[in-house]
Amino acid sequence: MNISVVQLIKLGQKYLSLWPDKPELTQYFEDYRGVQSARFVCRYFPALAMFTVIMQLYVASGYPMGQGSINNAINALPQALVYGLFLISMPVQALVLSGVKADKLLPPSLASWYHSGLEKVKQQGKKQFPEQGEHSNDRNNGHSYSHRNKNAIAKLATYKPRYIDLAQLLQLTFATTK
Repeated sequence: MNISVVQLIKLGQKYLSLWPDKPELTQYFEDYRGVQSARFVCRYFPALAMFTVIMQLYVASGYPMGQGSINNAINALPQALVYGLFLISMPVQALVLSGVKADKLLPPSLASWYHSGLEKVKQQGKKQFPEQGEHSNDRNNGHSYSHRNKNAIAKLATYKPRYIDLAQLLQLTFATTK
């Protein structure tokens, strides 16, 4: 599917937010480490970029050694900006790569596991929340929990699942087991 870079970044953000933060997923999915790395980069690299630019300008100015000049800092500005731009581009790269990964189709073995996992979630939902009718409400805005669950499961029932569908299934699975 052809999507723009902005849509890839938004898809990458959604993909990273959907993956459950459960360390046991490392054993089953190699993507978990990539998701954790991308989350780390997106969280800390903007601050690291700013710190790098400020420290380069401060050290290049000469003030720490007692012979400071604003001209020295201005001369070091292009180099500091290049380092800062490089570091600030890392989260964008992580989001784009996550968006590309989220849009890929699951390989056949993982797709079959996905479909069997979806069936298990459906069965667990039926056992855990038997048909209560549309008027049974919980505390969240008057919507039936089982009704929301069924809607989420219905959205996941795709013929060719993608990695973002897998992330949604995992999130739904861990949300129902709490």
